[in-house]
Amino acid sequence: MKDGLLTERQMEVLRYRKQGLTQQQIADIIATSKANVCTIEKSAMENIRRAKETLDFLYTLDSTHLCTIPAGTDLFDVPAMVFSEAEKLNIKVKYDTISLINHLRESKPKSYTARSLFENVEAYITNEGEIYFG
Repeated sequence: MKDGLLTERQMEVLRYRKQGLTQQQIADIIATSKANVCTIEKSAMENIRRAKETLDFLYTLDSTHLCTIPAGTDLFDVPAMVFSEAEKLNIKVKYDTISLINHLRESKPKSYTARSLFENVEAYITNEGEIYFG
């Protein structure tokens, strides 16, 4: 990947990790230390996190702020909030209840524990009914 956000070494380490290899096994294969593999992997994951945040911002540019889902909200209460706010805008949400909960969990994996949000989450919607969580 030329001009990408990951170095060749980072991609190599992530490929090996995806195959289930340990950091020590990867270190042995690429002739470096386990600590170096750990650093490479950590840097790659940070680059990926930052790229995801950038894309999330980009997606919200073409969206309308739908609502703020407050900290403490049960994940199972989120769909009703989102559907209600979208209905006020006359936009049909592309997700059913379970898909919307799963979309939130995938979009904001560090924003909830068990079934409860522990931080406010912003919800955005496009005219086509796509939901983004920021």
